[in-house]
Amino acid sequence: MGITLLTIYLVAINVAAYNIMGSDKKKARNHEYRISEQTLWLFAFLGGATGGYIGMKHFHHKTKHTSFKIGFPILMIVQVGILAYWIFS
Repeated sequence: MGITLLTIYLVAINVAAYNIMGSDKKKARNHEYRISEQTLWLFAFLGGATGGYIGMKHFHHKTKHTSFKIGFPILMIVQVGILAYWIFS
């Protein structure tokens, strides 16, 4: 039961992080009110680093920001490592 809930949560947070990157990119193109970088990082820290990173690459969004370009992949590796440790220990 626990692994099922965790899987659902991780899928949901990563889909949300991916979509929020796409939404912010669209807002940037249309010169609309933007989603804060703090919110993007919050979704990443809550388990959505993989979705955020994929969204960043797919939408070519925040790719020139060093904190995102380096931080998201590092956070993604840490999260996958924690998940692997949790599953296999």
